Amino acid sequence: SLLGLILLILVFARVLNPKLSFRWIIRILVGLIAIAFLLHTAGLGMRWYIAGRAPWSNGYETMIYISWGILLSGFIFIKNSKITLATTAILASITLMVANMSWLNPEITNLVPVLKSYWLVIHVAVITASYSFLAIGALLGFLNLLLINLVNAKNKNKIRNTLEELSNIIEMNLIIGVFLITIGTFLGAVWANESWGRYWGWDPKEAWALITVLVYSFVVHMRLIPGLGGTFSFNLASLLSFGSVLMTYFGVNYFLSGMHSYGGGDPIPIPTALYWAILIIAVVSIMGYINYRKVLKQ
Repeated sequence: SLLGLILLILVFARVLNPKLSFRWIIRILVGLIAIAFLLHTAGLGMRWYIAGRAPWSNGYETMIYISWGILLSGFIFIKNSKITLATTAILASITLMVANMSWLNPEITNLVPVLKSYWLVIHVAVITASYSFLAIGALLGFLNLLLINLVNAKNKNKIRNTLEELSNIIEMNLIIGVFLITIGTFLGAVWANESWGRYWGWDPKEAWALITVLVYSFVVHMRLIPGLGGTFSFNLASLLSFGSVLMTYFGVNYFLSGMHSYGGGDPIPIPTALYWAILIIAVVSIMGYINYRKVLKQ
């Protein structure tokens, strides 16, 4: 998280002041993040070897896997933007921090009978990987909203180019995420038919997976719709739509009952930080909208 934060500050400084370089410092930070990613990969591999199964069968393991996927995406898009790698490093660290909170059990346990299937490797890996790309879209959307708040007459052109660059990366992440979650939902239907004798039963997990697919299908097409394709509206939608993913991943497992509840655990208290996050997003969005209309739309 510290490496990602330092990298983000340096890249931000270059955006606001193109005369700054920090080339070698940035290269060193990228190298250190790459080493951390390799260690994370080795950790996943060791857990797979010790458990004798894919390491994404419960809440703790899927969060570790999602964190790995988030950082992988950062390296996929590193040529397009160093900001992407910085934000993915921060987000991956936050995900790991949440995974190691007391309400998630890191113990390697035996699989429940319904999960003893080759579909565990395929379906769960695909659908949870989609959460990684959609999470990156949300965080980059928030980052763009922050940039919009920093726009003034002097840096307008430079920040506009950065906004367009990051918006394109967001769009690519969302497209990959929608593709993966759609395929994962279809694969889940096939697994459901093998396990429970029906493809679709409107279980809360199934319903919210469908809602997430529909929400993000709309968001990725927003830029093609006149009046909805603006930079501000697209980035705000990329951020807010992640709420459907949180509901699909956390809400169903911990707050709703259904045939997929085995993937979570006992209900958990809603953290106070969530309310603060909602407040911060609201303030940044309102101020960003005002500045967007005042400076960027002129």
